[in-house]
Amino acid sequence: MDASDILKKVRKIEIKTRSISKHIFSGEYHSAFKGRGMSFSEVRDYDYGDDVRNIDWNVTARTGDPHIKVFEEERELTVMLLVDISQSSVFGTKVQFKNELITELSAVLAFSAIINNDKVGAILFSDQIEKYIPPKKGKSHILRIIREIIYHQAENKGTNLKVALEYLTNVQKKKAISFVLSDFMVKDYETALSIACRRHDVVGLHIYDQREVELPNVGMLRTLDPETGDLIFLDTSSKKVRDDYKSWYDDNFNYFDNNFKRNRADHMSIATGQDYVKSLLQFFKKRAK
Repeated sequence: MDASDILKKVRKIEIKTRSISKHIFSGEYHSAFKGRGMSFSEVRDYDYGDDVRNIDWNVTARTGDPHIKVFEEERELTVMLLVDISQSSVFGTKVQFKNELITELSAVLAFSAIINNDKVGAILFSDQIEKYIPPKKGKSHILRIIREIIYHQAENKGTNLKVALEYLTNVQKKKAISFVLSDFMVKDYETALSIACRRHDVVGLHIYDQREVELPNVGMLRTLDPETGDLIFLDTSSKKVRDDYKSWYDDNFNYFDNNFKRNRADHMSIATGQDYVKSLLQFFKKRAK
């Protein structure tokens, strides 16, 4: 794919997701993710109903009229996108692949952040750290992140969330809103998640395809494990095979769900082909409350 084709695809993602962020998510995002605190802004005349605890007694004594301190939210935040680019994300049976949905969600979150003047960075990972993009502001920086998510060729095929979370803890010293976008079909990240949650506001976005939840009964299937390259024949007419597969999927999902709940970290699941706009709006509103 040449440079012009790459720019066209990035532009297409930008047009779709930027408008969503601008017209739908900017206010919800602002409400859901607060700044670091309140800072002094100015002094003004006291109005009936103002909190008397905020009266500036020095100015009041000097002028002879009551004045009140006005505070504003320290808004600027840092948003980190931890993006799973392993081979297991290259799968989908409805409308789009998981990695395409991950790209769109990353773009929506990134544009929502810069509309609110926040910095955005990204960590692309497989079973190792594939790419680190330090947090910055601006549209051109967001377009670079989108381009890297779409076209970065992962050196490894597997998935290791532990490595990604440990890298976040080590590289990002200040508190950040950290979105983890993955299918979470791995384990052994419990401790790494716990440590990351102590320093950052970690949000898990579980991306899945409905055919991953439950195998259809369609007879003999020849399947390829994208992360190991193993060719596997599955007899989906066997109830035991279907039950074993569902048990494996449920086990991984419950590990994800339980660990995020244990650390009081927000998390949600979004399926390929699902209206993620509605799901994200509900998520933001619930978090704001």
